[in-house]
Amino acid sequence: MIIGVTGSSGKLGQATVERLRADGHQVVGFDLQVPAGPGYTRVDLAHFGQTLDALLSVTARHDGLDALVHLAAIPVNGLVPDAETFDANMSASFHALFGAYRAGIRRIVFASSITAAGFPFDQPPPILPVDESFTRAHNTYGLGKVAEEAMAAQLAGWAPDLSITALRFTNVVAADEYATFQRAGDPTYRRDLIGSWVDARDAAEAVALALEHAEPGYEVYAVAAPESGLTIPSRELAARWFPGTAVADDLGEFESLLSTRKIRERLGFQARHDWR
Repeated sequence: MIIGVTGSSGKLGQATVERLRADGHQVVGFDLQVPAGPGYTRVDLAHFGQTLDALLSVTARHDGLDALVHLAAIPVNGLVPDAETFDANMSASFHALFGAYRAGIRRIVFASSITAAGFPFDQPPPILPVDESFTRAHNTYGLGKVAEEAMAAQLAGWAPDLSITALRFTNVVAADEYATFQRAGDPTYRRDLIGSWVDARDAAEAVALALEHAEPGYEVYAVAAPESGLTIPSRELAARWFPGTAVADDLGEFESLLSTRKIRERLGFQARHDWR
């Protein structure tokens, strides 16, 4: 396929571009800062006209896209004022998703977040592990992701062959960032992430699988390593962090408290990298 990837210069974006190209796809990266070369085009997603133009065609880059992977965003609260985090991300996602719809692109995968599932989990979730049925936002970044998911779910019904998949990524860890796991025995480590993490290369694998198995309609999947980032058993962590919260009877010893059961069962997702 010919695939556009927004946010192609980011941590996940770079891993995704590399993975999709390795799979044999032609990839065009869209971002505010891109390397020189035929595989990239500078696009400001704040402008709908510019976004739509880039999705329709770019001379010397592509004459039409088969799929879009939308990863571009202000990645966390605090980099800009809170309202701007919401406004900028929501606008960029609307422009990217609606632009793709207008351009006739019928296979879309976009980055949602663990922040749409309760992060930083100051309030206990109803059950552990947390799955895709639970939605709650506690900051403007998360609120934007909840709104983006709602928008995508509605937009997916506007064309009978349109497929939109939201991937709720947890903290993405690059190959050179594993030193942080030296704290894996500390029960406060990754507390706000309920112990979860995912290697950037495995996150890119989730994108590739979502594109491969895309079906008409809307779907959401949580994306994390199937096992947690701690050496402390998950049931013990659940009791420490959320006393009184129900825990699945079949929870694995070190199973992630952000459930990956759905993406493993439906898309065949298997993490290939483990901090251990």
